[in-house]
Amino acid sequence: MTLLTRVQIEAALRRLGELALQHGETIELLAVDGVVMVLAYDARLATHDVDAIALHPEAAQLARELARQVAEELDWPPDWLNDGAKGFLIGLSDGGVIYAAPGIVVHCPTLAQLLAMKLSAWRDDVDIQDAGLLLRALVGESEGDQETCWAMIEPFVVPGQALKARYAFLDLWESTYGND
Repeated sequence: MTLLTRVQIEAALRRLGELALQHGETIELLAVDGVVMVLAYDARLATHDVDAIALHPEAAQLARELARQVAEELDWPPDWLNDGAKGFLIGLSDGGVIYAAPGIVVHCPTLAQLLAMKLSAWRDDVDIQDAGLLLRALVGESEGDQETCWAMIEPFVVPGQALKARYAFLDLWESTYGND
């Protein structure tokens, strides 16, 4: 699949909202990963897909069905909107609304939770670049030092990934702020 730009993502989400309204519903999603980096932080020009979960489980099936309809209309893969990253979500935090239109509201997690997800995944240069941006934003928002920031991140780290995430965090901190 080609990359999805902000304009394309917003158009698809708008259409998803229109379809939800036709069913008398408003879909609320929690977006994570690349789509948040595109929509909330302008950190990327595009992403491969829209990783999001329905905030209300009873609406998940409708969201999937309507997303498939949007995919058909746009000639996109049926999984352009998917919940594949849900395994990296430990609890739900509210980082605010990153997109809203009639019939749809898209939220994102807090900086600490987004960073915990990136540190738990820590797959490639894109994750590292995203994590660096999120760390700088978290430090700026919290005015925290290394231990304060880790204390904010740690509750959201995927169980079984704590050691990996901690080492990734320490490496990231050192490359961003030095050994202090």
